[in-house]
Amino acid sequence: MSTFTASISRAFFGLAIPLACLAALPAQAQSADTSFFVSSIGIGNGGDLGGLAGADKHCESLAQAAGAGGKTWRAYLSTQEAEGQPAVNARDRIGKGPWQNSKGVVVAKDVAELHGANNLTKQTALTEKGDVNNGRGDTPNRHDILTGSQPDGTAFPAGADRTCGNWTSSAKGAAMLGHADRIGLRDDDASRSWNSSHPSRGPDGGCSQNDLRSTGGDGLLYCFAAN
Repeated sequence: MSTFTASISRAFFGLAIPLACLAALPAQAQSADTSFFVSSIGIGNGGDLGGLAGADKHCESLAQAAGAGGKTWRAYLSTQEAEGQPAVNARDRIGKGPWQNSKGVVVAKDVAELHGANNLTKQTALTEKGDVNNGRGDTPNRHDILTGSQPDGTAFPAGADRTCGNWTSSAKGAAMLGHADRIGLRDDDASRSWNSSHPSRGPDGGCSQNDLRSTGGDGLLYCFAAN
């Protein structure tokens, strides 16, 4: 081997090692500071999430897999007063903020901004993997997010079901849904609402996985780091 060829080989080999090391780094490392995401998948059992505890566990599992573990994760969900148990407000479960997506973009600095002029859009309401979630006009549309909440993040009063039996029903009932892409059938506040657009409905009673998919959802959740 000529001196020139040997030099080139050594130079290339020297570059190849760090490049190989970079390639071996986990892709999710950039998500370590993530404190908000839309779940890339739902639990898969319609509105039956196993209650708030089951929903929180789902958020925690997805965050951990994406490299954003080490935080206390909460699903943005309200529950209604029932069977002697008080209502729970979604806004009270998620900490004080600020919250940022996997790209480092702040979606809201605090609870007041989250429920006011926030920075939630289709481009910022990313999944834990850093992907844009499908919205209206995409196939399939997955912009409906389970919240069970009124626009200010509080629970609905007891009576008409808006939480699929406090997240235990995959048959009869209804869940209030928000639009992650802020787009609906009309150009009004409800259609643009990220957390309180319309209740679920469908042929199985309103809370099955099929019902959630029929209106443009997939049982997805908003997940927030509460610390």
